[in-house]
Order: sequence, then structure tokens, then C-alpha cells
Amino acid sequence: MDDVGEVPASLVEVLRGLPLADLVAFRGVQDELFRRDAYRWDLWAAADLINGGASDDGFEYFLGWLMAQGRMRWEATLADPDSLADVVEVDAGDLDCEEVLYVAPTAAADEEAFWAALPDKGEYLPPRPAGECFDFDDEQRMRRLLPRLTAIFDDEDAR
Repeated sequence: MDDVGEVPASLVEVLRGLPLADLVAFRGVQDELFRRDAYRWDLWAAADLINGGASDDGFEYFLGWLMAQGRMRWEATLADPDSLADVVEVDAGDLDCEEVLYVAPTAAADEEAFWAALPDKGEYLPPRPAGECFDFDDEQRMRRLLPRLTAIFDDEDAR
């Protein structure tokens, strides 16, 4: 697991100075990756297990952390959320990176103009995550869905 602490600032530096339309397009790609690919119950279950809980915002911040890990980790996790067992550690603390979600507006010369330029899409996320909803407290279901992660985080005292 790579430390993501520098990723948001580095992205802001890369994006700084780009035209407003490019920054809006960047944010659009981020939003689409979240909506189309990552807003899923199985990923939310992984976030809940790893972080010892995941509210709506907590899940989005977890996805920000995942995005900051880079394309290879993003794609591996989307293909198999349980593959996070290869990179997470019990005592790593919460895996989140809210700042990645705001790199485009932070890089804008005028943040207010950035937000005003975003196309009105109504709700940014669908009303429900993709896949079958289930209770994350259902230990048997979690073990079937995420056997490796459950083996790591099953011990409540490990957190």
C-alpha cells in the first residue's frame, strides 16, 4: 500500500493552469469512474471491513484513496475487491483520501467559476450502488464475498 499523502498536491500542480474546460472534464472523468465503475455494494463492503465502518462520505473518501493508488490498483480492485488483501494492513488506519476528490476545483484559478461551470447532472451518484444490497454485519456473506479481507479484519481487536 502506497502512502497517498502527496498525491492530491501533486495532481493539483499538474492541473494548475489548465483551462477551466479541461478541469471540468477532469472532474467529469472522476465522477464517471465513481458512478459507472466503483459505486458498488461489494466495494462498499470492502471499505466497511477495512475501515471498521463506512458512511456514504466514508465510502467516497475510500474511493478517493483507491483512485490515488493508481490505475493498476484501481482496476485490480474493481475486478476483485478481495485483492485489497494484498496491500492493506490491519493497523494502517482508515484508508481514505478526500482531497483527491477536490483536485480540479483546487487547481482552478477561480474555484467558484469551476463549480458554476460543472454541468448540472442532478445527483452525482446513482440512488443506489450497483449489485445486491446486503447487511455488512452478515458475517457469513462477508466471508463468502471477501474471504481474504475477512480473514485479515475478522478479529475486532485487530482494529
